[in-house]
Amino acid sequence: MASIEIERDAECRKGAKNDDVSPIEEVRLVVSNDDDPSEPVWTFRMWFLGIVSVVLLSFLNTFFGYRKEPLLVTMISVQVATLPVGRFMARVLPRSKVRIGGREFSLNPGPFNMKEHVLISIFANAGAAFGNGSAYAVGIVDIIRAFYGRKITFLASWLLVITTQVLGYGWAGIMKKYVVDPAQMWWPATLVQVSLFR
Repeated sequence: MASIEIERDAECRKGAKNDDVSPIEEVRLVVSNDDDPSEPVWTFRMWFLGIVSVVLLSFLNTFFGYRKEPLLVTMISVQVATLPVGRFMARVLPRSKVRIGGREFSLNPGPFNMKEHVLISIFANAGAAFGNGSAYAVGIVDIIRAFYGRKITFLASWLLVITTQVLGYGWAGIMKKYVVDPAQMWWPATLVQVSLFR
């Protein structure tokens, strides 16, 4: 049984034109390798819904994190909620061009597409601290104020939180070559989210 799967995976690798085809069958069934470069990505809808979702999830998860039984709002809720909102915005927003600072763009470049939806969900995931609630450094600020009884300014607190978040993104960028790019690397928990996009 295992030798059949190994042979099928080897055939898939031989027939692939590039390294993007995954040798794992579950990934091939869920994740599409096709891309339509004509679909708009950096749209007003994506930026508006993405920024609203990151701010909303950051606030809600930090606010509810102080409860005895903390409430955790994950990015799946934003992923489900933004699809009808994005389609509604595609129907309602005007198609006229807007000029800001010498650049011209449309508020509504066409139908709401999967690329916009994925980017909004990435924004939301960053706002939800990747499923862990609020940013980790917020706990450090809490400990300084509540446990040690010392004062810390807003600027110092903000710099601490931003520095730790950016450091995490930096390490993620360094490790991308090893944990994201190879087709053999797959993350079963994300397959559910990817299948929800389709």
